[in-house]
Amino acid sequence: MIPTIEWRGKHIRMIDQRKIPAKLQWYVCRSYVDVIKAIETMVIRGAPAIGVAAAMGLALGAAAIKSPSHHGAFRRRFKSMADRMAKARPTAVNLRWAVERMSLLVEGMAGRGVEEIKAALREESEKILAEDIEINQRIGQEGERLVPVGATILTHCNAGSLATGGYGTALGVIRAAHEKRKKVAVIADETRPWFQGLRLTAFELMQDGIPVTVITDSAAGSLMRQGKIDLVVTGADRIAANGDVANKIGTYQVAVLAKENRIPFYVAAPVSTIDPRISSGEMIPVEERKSAEITRFGKVEIGPKGVKAYNPAFDITPARYVSAIITEKGIIRAPYRREIKKIFKN
Repeated sequence: MIPTIEWRGKHIRMIDQRKIPAKLQWYVCRSYVDVIKAIETMVIRGAPAIGVAAAMGLALGAAAIKSPSHHGAFRRRFKSMADRMAKARPTAVNLRWAVERMSLLVEGMAGRGVEEIKAALREESEKILAEDIEINQRIGQEGERLVPVGATILTHCNAGSLATGGYGTALGVIRAAHEKRKKVAVIADETRPWFQGLRLTAFELMQDGIPVTVITDSAAGSLMRQGKIDLVVTGADRIAANGDVANKIGTYQVAVLAKENRIPFYVAAPVSTIDPRISSGEMIPVEERKSAEITRFGKVEIGPKGVKAYNPAFDITPARYVSAIITEKGIIRAPYRREIKKIFKN
């Protein structure tokens, strides 16, 4: 399995996902600013992976702070870094979750020595990575029970080991089904404009020996109508308290088509991706990226010069289109608002 991100001595290195599948290249971060840049420029992407990167980045930044006391410059400098890290990308809630977790650790160590706090932050970031891998494996174990033997599964974008600390959420479900010898096959949407399905999902599944076929995003409905897809599994970047799901642009239309064709549409995500402070999907901020991602292919301009392009990175799928949400704490079904409340009470 491909390692997404790891500590390497005093630095962090992560797979540069912009280069896959042409080559596997490490992107080395020597400062927390490097980590922010990596998140902003899609070196690393996927909500859980971004959360892990944020935690590691803050530990890296804290290690470089020169301050003799917790309550003085160290605390102020760390808060400044945390605020900046939290703004790297707006939609994925795991980023904010990780920043808050690291910030609470610093607050809870008031009166401790600075070097002790730095060591604790490093240890906490390693713990977040290990927890994420374990959580993904549990998501896979929960979700594979929903996968029939011999099923053909459609997935959108990349929610595999590259989008997480390891194993994956949506692809974790597929991996677990494959490990159970269920003889599954995968249809992967190409996922414009970054082609995460074509470049990343197909790459991961081929590495694991899981049959995969890539289609254009616009072909999904046709295949559903022909009875060639048995279920859909995607990841999520944020889930509202009512079960509305923010995920890669194009997910909403897949969910609508799945319901029209009576195909189960499942969302696989850790509980940390659920944001109980957001009452509905209408409140989830949707990141808009540069138009050049659509009008250019690499450095080559493929559209008419000066053409306008609208490039939202995510869309919102209303809960009524979601058959179930697969988490490490079990499978959540409608009514989502009530069932999600139960998850956070336990």
